[in-house]
Amino acid sequence: MAKIKPFAAIRPPQEIAAQVAARPYDVLNSVEAQKEAGEKSLLHITKPEIDFTPIADEHSQEVYDKAVENFQKWQERGWLKQDPQEYYYIYAQTMEGRTQYGLVVAASVQDYLEDKIKKHELTRKDKEEDRMIHVRIQDANIEPVFFTYPDNNEINEIVSKIVESKKPIYDFVAEDGFGHHFWVIEERDTIDKITQIFSTIPALYVADGHHRTAAAALVGEEKRKANPNHTGIEEYNFFLAVVFPESHLKIIDYNRVVKDLNGLSPEQFIERVKESFTVEKIGSEIYTPNALHNFSMYIEGNWYSLTAKEGTYNDSDPIGVLDVTVISNLIFDKILDIKDLRTSTRIDFVGGIRGLGELKQRVDSKEMAAAFALYPVSMRQLIDIADTGNIMPPKTTWFEPKLRSGLAIHKLS
Repeated sequence: MAKIKPFAAIRPPQEIAAQVAARPYDVLNSVEAQKEAGEKSLLHITKPEIDFTPIADEHSQEVYDKAVENFQKWQERGWLKQDPQEYYYIYAQTMEGRTQYGLVVAASVQDYLEDKIKKHELTRKDKEEDRMIHVRIQDANIEPVFFTYPDNNEINEIVSKIVESKKPIYDFVAEDGFGHHFWVIEERDTIDKITQIFSTIPALYVADGHHRTAAAALVGEEKRKANPNHTGIEEYNFFLAVVFPESHLKIIDYNRVVKDLNGLSPEQFIERVKESFTVEKIGSEIYTPNALHNFSMYIEGNWYSLTAKEGTYNDSDPIGVLDVTVISNLIFDKILDIKDLRTSTRIDFVGGIRGLGELKQRVDSKEMAAAFALYPVSMRQLIDIADTGNIMPPKTTWFEPKLRSGLAIHKLS
């Protein structure tokens, strides 16, 4: 059963929350972050290489030292302040008229180690270690991880009542057009009730942030082993997460572009594709996949509808049913000889938030030879894969909107 607890967040005063809040460290490169970071932005803490001219190596000691210095400065200047008591928080996000409501909580390191926090992606040790350094040096979870859980009517009712009866403490629209809204749950009986209800929820699921989750849990485990008087209730036994009910989240498409056709002409390539797919030429107008096992392809100035033929996929297998598996097996492996999507330099991935026009542009510019758009994975597919202990192929899910960092920080001591 899921173990969560309230915590005393370090967070910005109401009047500067929008200036402090920042996009996650991994959705911006250093140049983009430097352009985007205002004076008070958390990017100076999460991407402190931007404070150097020229921009410094993000893995250098001077950059790690700057991260610690800036976190301390933000607190000294009153741009980040710690709450006097342990609370839960509601964090809602609005995108294209749809609002999703999550709870900001401290999740359990032990739950992660015991697989009660379920994963659907593999992590890389080098990326884990990089994130672990940041948690260690700050003695804090600066950025939250993004979890989901099976819908619970009692939690939904508690959140609805608070949202309807109280004004949000933060309420702003960021430069990307997404709305961010934040409430503090101060009532002790409500806090206790939330903790109790989550103790009946069988598992939490990592939606986004597998490396941050692993790093946070592993640093907690390190601290546990280093403390001869460890009791299990220390703050380092928990890490920062925002948990959303399954029905609130929507996965958007995660598409692919390839640099070459493995020596085939476009005409030869399309003939090979027809072995496994029903192919329909659409023309110059953008075509969006309309169902599972339907894909769109853009090549030589034309869009095509590709529908996988019966018998080329396995809908009874939680991995075999995924369109990333279908297209990887039937096109990237079989025709293009791209065996490992994690390491191949011949393929790139484009989040659906950029739109299918981005795929067209990358092919028209001759940077890429062909592009493929996929029908989005469902939340139910994600949970089925995590429950069965399976791992999704790389670059399968894309969640929007991303959580803003800086609205709540969790100290480990």
